[in-house]
Amino acid sequence: MTAIRYQPAPDGATLAFLNATIGYDGHPALHHVSATFAPGTLTAVVGPNGAGKSTLLKAAIGAIRPIGGEVTVSGCRRNEIAYLPQLAEIDRAFPLPVFDFVAMGLWGRRGAFGGFRRADDEDVARSLAAVGLVGFEGRLLDTLSGGQLQRVLFARLALQDAPLILLDEPFTAVDDRTTHELMDVVARWNAEGRTVVAVLHDFDLVRRRFPRALLVARRLIAEGDTAAVLTADHLAAARRHVEAWDETAPFCEAEHTP
Repeated sequence: MTAIRYQPAPDGATLAFLNATIGYDGHPALHHVSATFAPGTLTAVVGPNGAGKSTLLKAAIGAIRPIGGEVTVSGCRRNEIAYLPQLAEIDRAFPLPVFDFVAMGLWGRRGAFGGFRRADDEDVARSLAAVGLVGFEGRLLDTLSGGQLQRVLFARLALQDAPLILLDEPFTAVDDRTTHELMDVVARWNAEGRTVVAVLHDFDLVRRRFPRALLVARRLIAEGDTAAVLTADHLAAARRHVEAWDETAPFCEAEHTP
């Protein structure tokens, strides 16, 4: 099984897949993907349900190792990647106050025994204010609505100050106002030079706010300028490929270009 490589780079964070086949128990969920997310880019990953979009992000953070090919992250270490999982994967049962939950975003900078400073209180307060949650510091996670929880997750993510940000369906079950305001936060992150990759289903949002798109359907269908990727022909090809996919297919060897 191929390792994921994290390496230094002077110009910002780059995420690259080189002929990468990624899957579970030897069965590929994504097949021979080659794609690059360059420093400072804002890219939406789109495709039908079951296309392997979330699998792509999980490979980037090392939660899944590629079966073949390479996954490379340049410009940051593994613990410097900010990753937002799907809302359904968040355990809200633990009675943790919003302030403490958001402050966990400082873990990468402070470590387990780094101590908490007065400036950290101010950073947490600013991050909550940036997502419209002033006064929510003492609320427990299990009392929040879906939109409020997503704002809290964005506030924690902001504290990580990461050069590479990966968002898995960040606007699912979130109202239009929250989506608009959090999308503005994403745009600010990108304007600061961060590389942002988001798995999304809303094609209208992708066309309005994301300059680049990656269309996958168990393999790469198209990559590049959003308007050129989200064509009727490409979307039809993505649907056909997912519908024809064999879940029991074994891993095949890497494709070689003559």
